Formats: sequence, structure tokens, C-alpha cells
Amino acid sequence: MTSIFQLALGQDFQKLHPMLQKRFGVDVDSGYACVGRGVFSEVRRGAWWTIPFLRLGAYRNILFPDQGRDIPFTIENYPFIDGFGRPTVTFVRTLELSLSKRRRFDATMIYSPQRSSIVDYLGTHQHLATDLNLEVMADGSLHLQSTAQRFYEGWVGFTFPAVLTGTADLYEGFDDERGVYTIQMQVRNPVAGFLFGYRGEFTCRFPSLAHAEIPRHLKPLREEAANRAG
Repeated sequence: MTSIFQLALGQDFQKLHPMLQKRFGVDVDSGYACVGRGVFSEVRRGAWWTIPFLRLGAYRNILFPDQGRDIPFTIENYPFIDGFGRPTVTFVRTLELSLSKRRRFDATMIYSPQRSSIVDYLGTHQHLATDLNLEVMADGSLHLQSTAQRFYEGWVGFTFPAVLTGTADLYEGFDDERGVYTIQMQVRNPVAGFLFGYRGEFTCRFPSLAHAEIPRHLKPLREEAANRAG
């Protein structure tokens, strides 16, 4: 089975840095997961008026209002087949803000043949979804950009106006000299400007899935079947 990122990128997948090919080659048939551990040198938010929006996102592990420097984090990418039979990969980032406080970004991704792109389901309940535009950069790094956000609940499905959402730009690369993955992300709104962002680096291990199942805490609490354009 071809990984969802190979399906989305086609021949461009081979232009990725070899270590990114391994990272984004995670798939049920690949037989391994990818677990990263590192430090965000900076996590920051926008102006004070963005705080209510970020607090709202924290309820479903989408965004949060905390910020700081040198924050340890993990990122867990496990492949599995979801309840609708779709190859799925988790993108769960856990930040250790203190000994007693953690924050999470939860995302699960599938490849949608109907939309000819990766669909990124955000949060614990997959109520929010966005297609991802992927671009391999000249240095072999990967740029992922979100498009319009859609909301799903039962038979209800609609696209949010751009003014009520943010566009996320995520860059992942690999530093050969230091042997680390690099990551930076920012979310911007067309009216409010910068909302949230982080940058950091991490190392990865690739645990075998031969005798292990995806940790239960990484799976969404609800799965959304819709691939519609609404």
C-alpha cells in the first residue's frame, strides 16, 4: 500500500529528503510508525484579541493560548485503518508546558481520491476538516498549507468564511549536519493577522508495528466519513 503522502505528491515524493521520505512514508503496510521527541524553541500567539479563539480551540485539542520557549514535545505518527476502511495517519503533538500541564494538537489525515488531496481532520472529534496543498521545496523539505476549513456534524456540512478561520503553513525539513528534523508552523487570519505559531527541532524513532497496535489515546473520539465539498 502506498502512503497517503506518496499518493498526494506522486513523483514529487522522491524529491523529498530521504529522511523525510521515511517519516512521511508511514503506512499500515510499511510496518512502522514515527515517534518524534524534541523541543520547540518558541511557541507564540497573536495579539490579545486572539486569546478567546485559541481558548475555544483548546477544548478539542486544535489550538491553545499558551506560549513560551524551550518547550519539550512529542509528535506521534501512527498508521491505522479507520472505521470507514480508510488508511489514516495520526499527527498528535503533545507539549509539556510544565510538570503538571500539557497541551495537545490532534489531527488525523487520510488521502481522498474524490478531492485528490490529503484531508486533515482537526481535533478530537473530526468536526473540522481542511484539504492540504503540498509542495516539495528545492532543499527537499516539505511545505504543507491548509485550505478552507469545513465543519461536519451528522448531515450538516458547510465551509467557514475565510474571515472566521486561519490558514496554516507548516514546513518540515531535515538538518544533515546535526541529524535532526526541523519544524515551523504559523496560522494567520486575513483580518486578525498572526494567530499562532511554533518552531523547533526533533529526532525520530521508527517503532515496528509487527506486534503492536496504535495507542488508544491517539485515535479520534469520533470519525467523520464526509469527503463532500460542503
